[in-house]
Amino acid sequence: MIMRKIITAFLVLFLFFKATNAQELETILLAKEDAQKLTKAYLKPAFKGFIYSMNNGWYHTAKVHKKFGFDITIGASTSFIPEADEIFDIRNIGLSNASTFDRNTSPTVAGSNDGTSATISYQAVVNGQNVTADFQMPTGVKEDLPLSAVPAPSIQVSVGLPFKLDAIVRYSPRIGSDDVKGRIFGIGFKKEITDWFGVIDKTPLHISLLAAYSNMNVDYIIGDVNGEVSTRDASAEFDLNTYTFQAIASLNFPIINVYGGIGYNSGNTTLSMLGDYTLTYETGNVAVPTVQETTTDPFSLKESAGSFNATIGARISLGFFKIFGSYSMQEYNSLNAGIAFSFR
Repeated sequence: MIMRKIITAFLVLFLFFKATNAQELETILLAKEDAQKLTKAYLKPAFKGFIYSMNNGWYHTAKVHKKFGFDITIGASTSFIPEADEIFDIRNIGLSNASTFDRNTSPTVAGSNDGTSATISYQAVVNGQNVTADFQMPTGVKEDLPLSAVPAPSIQVSVGLPFKLDAIVRYSPRIGSDDVKGRIFGIGFKKEITDWFGVIDKTPLHISLLAAYSNMNVDYIIGDVNGEVSTRDASAEFDLNTYTFQAIASLNFPIINVYGGIGYNSGNTTLSMLGDYTLTYETGNVAVPTVQETTTDPFSLKESAGSFNATIGARISLGFFKIFGSYSMQEYNSLNAGIAFSFR
């Protein structure tokens, strides 16, 4: 039940256009060929933040379990978006000549919700008519996010296997609300190599190699929308894949465990808007004041990110109960914390 509540809350939080900015994001579709570029520039920091957050939390010690020992870990990560990524420069995203704007910069989703966003003016020919559409870019949701950062859950089970190997599994079935449903799956392997270094094997120092992959898939029902952009039974799909490769070490004492690692985190995301969207444009012609055009599956946004990282953390052991926290330095610095129930 705890796991279900954590993941459900995260799924509702994760789709930013589900909140107050929903109508503004859909209005961007009026820019037609420029809609994908504007939406991607707005959401890019969130995509990258999810990649770095989901790559966290795979370990809180380099020491592996004994054969068939296991632990259950419940944690959360959050990635801090640099101030430079709280805005984007509209001049640098390759808009067509059909789109003009009243200011050069506008907030991304990571920006402030009380900032000033740009107004986009789109002029084109639709169904033989010269049309115009003016809309304002959405502001950010920085103040609505925990720690003003992008969060992600990390709920997993680690099991000891032969040859000083741990298998780590993240899993959640498809759960959520009526309009947002998602699942999480991940798998990783941690191989302890302390005995490769001779006498170190007799000290509290443990050294391991870690490789892990995780996937998050979310379906969001946009539903019925009326206005300049209208739709019936539209939806969106989000897919996230992350990969991490780490060399990790820990000093394991009876109560305090200090751990850290260096490695590389990467991943990719895809956000697709699906369904039929009817766009309404003004013509300035009294005889034909508006014209409409329908677009199907208007775009699929793809984003990738990757960065070398260094992590430092500490864990307190109270018998089988563990409390841990770590900080990772990378393109988007990340904080991870949680609890574990470990039975070696």
